[in-house]
Amino acid sequence: MKEETMKAEPSKKQGIYTILAAIAVQLTLGIAYIWSVFQNGIANSIFKGDHAASALTFSILLMAFSVGSMMGGRFAAKHTVRSVVFIGGLIMSAGFALASFLTEDFAWLLWVTYGVLGGGGMGFTYSTIIACAQKWYPHKRGLVSGIIVSALGFGGVIFSPIVESLIRSLAKTDSAGAAVTGSGELGSFLVLGGVFLVVCTVGSLFMKSPPEGYMQDKIAASPVKTKTAEDISPIAMIKTLRFYLITATFLLACMGGLMMIGFAKPIAEVKGPAGTAVVAVIAVSIFNSLGRLVWGAVSDKIGRINTLIILLAGSAASSLLVNAAQGYMLYVLIAFIGFFYGGIVGTYPSLTSDLFGAKNVATNYGIVLLGFGAGAIISSQIAGHFRNAATVVTAAGDTTFDISLMFPAFIIGAGCALAGVVMMVILKAYQSGKGR
Repeated sequence: MKEETMKAEPSKKQGIYTILAAIAVQLTLGIAYIWSVFQNGIANSIFKGDHAASALTFSILLMAFSVGSMMGGRFAAKHTVRSVVFIGGLIMSAGFALASFLTEDFAWLLWVTYGVLGGGGMGFTYSTIIACAQKWYPHKRGLVSGIIVSALGFGGVIFSPIVESLIRSLAKTDSAGAAVTGSGELGSFLVLGGVFLVVCTVGSLFMKSPPEGYMQDKIAASPVKTKTAEDISPIAMIKTLRFYLITATFLLACMGGLMMIGFAKPIAEVKGPAGTAVVAVIAVSIFNSLGRLVWGAVSDKIGRINTLIILLAGSAASSLLVNAAQGYMLYVLIAFIGFFYGGIVGTYPSLTSDLFGAKNVATNYGIVLLGFGAGAIISSQIAGHFRNAATVVTAAGDTTFDISLMFPAFIIGAGCALAGVVMMVILKAYQSGKGR
């Protein structure tokens, strides 16, 4: 990477500055994980009550996030981390700002602005930031990756109540004084676009990569030895069985968590205590963040594949209990789903680095993230379909939400997680058979 690094041993403070800047930027990226705050308002206004079409916005953002991560990694290989973070913030800011002006006559443009531009800008910075942080602490890749990506999850905790307040304060009123559905959500997009621009611009100024080979001697002391010493190029990576196993598993692994992240608030409005639905968004955000941090450190001790097998099994079990949970126990279950999901997402950057080397991890992880993006699209359509089916019209003409009719979506998510366990077991056997 062509970076403004020093030939002499760099100051350890620069590594700390880079980590702190990365955390600040990732906190703002965490806004992606509070989509359920927008879901009902956008569905009922922009998409005329179609929850699947509304949820597709979130999924397109995540798919664009995956593609953007790959592009950002390639761009960073020729330019600087600073330029990647600044450009990513600019694109993301533009997407959210433009989304604030949309109407139901051009509903599909929300997929382009919030989805493609917002997600692409987020992804452009995401894997590059992780790769840069890992290079400062190569002997603690799991922990460092966990810290960085946990900030993204924790961003949901910070921004959920802020955005809820923004939506209420920015909502327009009709002639009768009632809030116009969706107006507050659209107005908040413009404010968030400004936040992205400021944080990413300032954060980019503090980011540098260390020199090639920095602290490589520390890897030998790591409790979990890196399985692959060589750095594998993206072209070589996609020719390996390992790539297809981890990418397919990523697709399957994320589905249950993404279903809950996208629909936590609507589900809690029906099954949780009255007036506490936003707690569901905060709970999934907090434990999403904690999961990334805790399981990243655990994976340094017991290995990435063993960690993912535990997480996938836990995710499957949690998804199967969604229909049974009621009241405050629903929030406990949501917390577990977020905890396991966060661990899965937090472990993958280090797994990619372990399997294919650290040199090209920004690009390689961006390609692996395509599995995550595909899972996001599929999960939103499954969950959105069953959410639409769960909208029941009463004899009086009113509409209600029968959560039991949405439960099949989580059964599918659980089945996918169990299939992921099988794939991780195959990968573990393959790695052992290769002696790597």
